[in-house]
Amino acid sequence: MDKAHTYRGELVFVDHANRRGSIRVQGSGMFFRNDPHPFAMLPYGIVRYHGAPADLRDIPLGTVMHVHAFLPPDPKTSAVPVLALDSGKKDANHNRGAGIFPPENHVLLLEDEPSHCQREGLNWKLKEIEIKDNAGLLIATREPKKGGDGKATEEKLTFDAATRVWRGRESLSIEDLVTEGAWPKHGKKALNGQSVLLGITWRPTPDGIFTRFHVSDIWLDDTAMQRAAKNQTETHKAFIRSRWMPAWIDAVEYGKFGRATVTATLFGGMDPSLYADFTKGTSTMMNAVENTLKHTHGAYGPAHMCSRGTLLEVTKTPGEAPLGSSGIQIRFETDLIIEGIRPTRVVRIRPSSWPQVQVPREEYLQDGANMDERFPTPAIFPKY
Repeated sequence: MDKAHTYRGELVFVDHANRRGSIRVQGSGMFFRNDPHPFAMLPYGIVRYHGAPADLRDIPLGTVMHVHAFLPPDPKTSAVPVLALDSGKKDANHNRGAGIFPPENHVLLLEDEPSHCQREGLNWKLKEIEIKDNAGLLIATREPKKGGDGKATEEKLTFDAATRVWRGRESLSIEDLVTEGAWPKHGKKALNGQSVLLGITWRPTPDGIFTRFHVSDIWLDDTAMQRAAKNQTETHKAFIRSRWMPAWIDAVEYGKFGRATVTATLFGGMDPSLYADFTKGTSTMMNAVENTLKHTHGAYGPAHMCSRGTLLEVTKTPGEAPLGSSGIQIRFETDLIIEGIRPTRVVRIRPSSWPQVQVPREEYLQDGANMDERFPTPAIFPKY
């Protein structure tokens, strides 16, 4: 994680089936002029939204995300364009600034503002509000929870009547805060460093402002944030159970007539309850997938050609696992090993307690070696 290149920007495009998209990267120039910058999630890359595990499909377009990324592992098979190594240092001209096209576009961690703040131990401190007709400006600083050094830079953030306010179990609006008297109806009010977490997006800004972000959500207390995280966690748990747990093949011991014992490490970033379903003696399915985590080797979905067998052992490696790994290693025995299950390859695994469903067509491949199928061209559309 400490070797990753970090940047921040607006999520402007998502291809959820291929775990890739585009970010409008924040730079020194006019934000609205910045061209979308492509990124791809590493197979073990983690997405977090509202302080919980997520998939790219969960993140609304326009959300400002924090990116921790690396150079493409293999440019020949990169899911997104590969940039020159010095592209991040070049000024993009026309007041767009340098740094908006970093060559590090393969992402280990992609997180929204509240997820970033919780991981880093930060809060937003509200200093002042200026409001008219339930819209206006917030002046705030992002500081450590335990107290800053007074050097945090103040930011001006817009809000409006659509901004959601969360307090405990309540869902409020800006109008509710005005009615309660917490915020004035018109004018300015000092907020004395009120500690909150913010959801941040971007939208076009009047008055020739280069870069100014917008507040989509305000979480006023820990209970409200915990509820948002719980809702997102449940969404992600249901998603993983239907698409299977991704893992990395460490080793394969081949037997006779297709038998094999496979050692694999489960990827990280999931809810603990998902890992708890991997227990010794559980009947299991294992299927080969692309680095985009799309299932391969099956004309009818993941269960069509998967290897079936039993978990012989489930162990947790000592110490803290690196980001992307769960540190949980399994040994799986099958009587019919398939081609895609080889050391250093990526697979998805389904314990028998998870539902066996059919995934949508865009999320599996018949032949992972066919680049046109991996990333379809316009030729896929019918000729009318």
